[in-house]
Amino acid sequence: MQIPPDYFHANQQFERFMLDARDAADLPTTNMAWNMVVGVLNAFRGRLTIADALRFANILPPGIRALFVADWDAEEPTRTFTDEENLLDEIRSVRRVHNFSPEIAHQAVAIALRKNVDSHKLDEFLKQVSVQAYHFWFVDADTMKKSLCKRPLLIQCRDE
Repeated sequence: MQIPPDYFHANQQFERFMLDARDAADLPTTNMAWNMVVGVLNAFRGRLTIADALRFANILPPGIRALFVADWDAEEPTRTFTDEENLLDEIRSVRRVHNFSPEIAHQAVAIALRKNVDSHKLDEFLKQVSVQAYHFWFVDADTMKKSLCKRPLLIQCRDE
């Protein structure tokens, strides 16, 4: 049996996700986008039960899934959803001195995530969890259209 494509191409897929997050946040590098992405994923994870967090992780591609569960303190109590100002502060609390998260950090990561997962499966799951969970990752259609970028397509083939 072959390695499933999601795992075989995990590095390229994760790089696309990080580039999408960088571009949506208008940051110059993916290194600058890293703490923003970690902050948003951690903020969402902290508002889910363990069972829901694992169900969410199963929707994610391998690289994003690994980042979502990394350094997870499963004993930490579940937090309630909060307003954008407090959420941004929470996102920026990840390595605060090295965190370049812009005001639109939450939306930027939501755009990147939606570009890299099955949005239908994501929406089905989120609606089962709560209205707040759905709104956390909601991006309107116009914003998604505007976020399309013109990066060159990179195609790599294995030598057989």
